[in-house]
Amino acid sequence: MTSPITSDVSPTAGGRRSRARWLLLIGGALTAGAVAGAVSRRMATARSERQAELSTADVERLALGWGDGVARPEPRIVRTRDGAELAVWDLEGSEPNAPTVVLPHCWGCSHEIWVPVARRLRDEGYRVVLYDQRGHGASTRGTAPLVIETLAHDFETVLEATDAHDAVLAGHSMGGMSIMALAAHRPDVLRTRAKAMVLVATAASGGGGGVLNGVRLTRAVVASPAVSKAMTMRNGHVFVRGAFGSGAVRAHMDLTRDLFGNCDGEVRGDWLMAFATLDVLDGIATIDMPTTVIVGSRDTLTVPAKADEIAAAIPGARLVTLQDRGHMLPLEDPDAVKDEIVRAVKG
Repeated sequence: MTSPITSDVSPTAGGRRSRARWLLLIGGALTAGAVAGAVSRRMATARSERQAELSTADVERLALGWGDGVARPEPRIVRTRDGAELAVWDLEGSEPNAPTVVLPHCWGCSHEIWVPVARRLRDEGYRVVLYDQRGHGASTRGTAPLVIETLAHDFETVLEATDAHDAVLAGHSMGGMSIMALAAHRPDVLRTRAKAMVLVATAASGGGGGVLNGVRLTRAVVASPAVSKAMTMRNGHVFVRGAFGSGAVRAHMDLTRDLFGNCDGEVRGDWLMAFATLDVLDGIATIDMPTTVIVGSRDTLTVPAKADEIAAAIPGARLVTLQDRGHMLPLEDPDAVKDEIVRAVKG
């Protein structure tokens, strides 16, 4: 069972939320601020608990492979122009011309966030491409600056290396920014390689230069080795609790905690600074392909108003709200996310 959803195109929410608040939440909700959220959450319903058990099984399979009798796929290494090495997983579909879905992941984590969705897509016969963002997981940082335009160039490199055409691009959080960065900086690549987009729990604008002083303070916290150390403690999962909605699953929080804690602090901090000047609204206004925007009603990182903003900017975009879900939608509700990707594939 998937959670109830509402689907429509919504106008930009009346009154803009503080842009500074969004940036501070990105850092703060993954640090001490999330502790308070953990205390206040109510118990999940019986139906949520049954869904949680299924989702937990997906995460547990990460340590063993992609399913019973299936070995964990090995990545290929794709080198960028500046020398970064990107780890890429290109998982063949069941048919030679199977539809392709490309899944860039979120800030501070890795492709593993997408595995529950990727397994479902693969079970249905689709070709799935995943990669670790620059400086994350098995990918190296390289020498290029960690800025929004670099996301576009890295994504272009992956699409070319995997020869992806007529693909559905589905990005979570920073991964959604990677897709939108293509629209802003490499629109020809987007038109040539993609047929549809699914933007999951993401944003097209940040705080701008006026909040950089506040972001620098947050960056110092996010980049601190103390954050990584705290996450390794017995109750370290509480530091990421605020990234989840109702009925959060401990295995999901542990996975997110481990990935974020193992990501280099300087990489976390420098990407956070890039988000401060994020503004691809003009670029996405030129998008001319089917687009679905998905957000959790309890997302405190890329808040629902950010999804409203994207849906209002992209002509014909469709907005889907997953009730009571938070920011980590590929883990929290992989069935609902998969269903929207399949809908985009079938067009």
